[in-house]
Amino acid sequence: MQLYHHPYSLDSLKVRLALEEKGIDYTSHHVNPITGKNLDTFFFRMNPTAKLPVFQNGAHIIYDTIEIIQYIERIAEKVSSGGIDLNVSNQEVVEWMHKIQEWDPKYFTLYHVPVKYRLYVSKFLRRVIIARMAECPDLASSYHRKLREAYETEEKLGNAEVVRRSEEHLVKLLDEVEGKLSEASYLTGEEFSLADVMLIPILARLEVLNLELEFINTRPNLSDYWAVVKQRPSYKKVIGRYFDGWKRQKTLLKTWCFVQVRSMMRRY
Repeated sequence: MQLYHHPYSLDSLKVRLALEEKGIDYTSHHVNPITGKNLDTFFFRMNPTAKLPVFQNGAHIIYDTIEIIQYIERIAEKVSSGGIDLNVSNQEVVEWMHKIQEWDPKYFTLYHVPVKYRLYVSKFLRRVIIARMAECPDLASSYHRKLREAYETEEKLGNAEVVRRSEEHLVKLLDEVEGKLSEASYLTGEEFSLADVMLIPILARLEVLNLELEFINTRPNLSDYWAVVKQRPSYKKVIGRYFDGWKRQKTLLKTWCFVQVRSMMRRY
């Protein structure tokens, strides 16, 4: 099994947490979206949306995050049950998975990135797309769609209403989570589930953006929950190794330096 992913991708973190929690072995391929690696020809031919993650098991390729996680769950259950194919998540877990996935972090995240960095990376990625378009004429139409998306993203970020709706959606979700956590230790009861796997990367994103005081710490049940789940081995391996403490600066600086050097050398 192959997983194409990156810790900058929220959906990638969800899938990796599921793999670690279920104890599934896989081959890891880092595809950094900030440096445009998801636009390289090999990956783009496999997934013209250029979105992460992509999960491949033989000829079977899955792009949808929830579908990947449920596929992983079925594999794990099949192994543990001796070959019986079962779907183990109950309806409440599945409903929470979809509810969490409905929040799109794109505009919220970009809005909270300092403008000078965001615009610099955006310009770099547009040049990457143009370079790949010239290299692969047969994919020109797909690359052109990505170029149009890049311009549309910048346009929407200038629309305060778009950002406001994204934040309101997040606040509503976190308020509902806070209510559930007043009744139980985890989202769907006293046992950690795939619903929690879906939620943890969102909390990690808020911390990376230095927004935990506003969105996590103001909700006491969520704050306690966050402190607990950060102690799980899966969190430490998937998220903590990149973003806890000084590791956050190291991870971000490495990518920023890559983009700057490539821009100065005009190597896209």
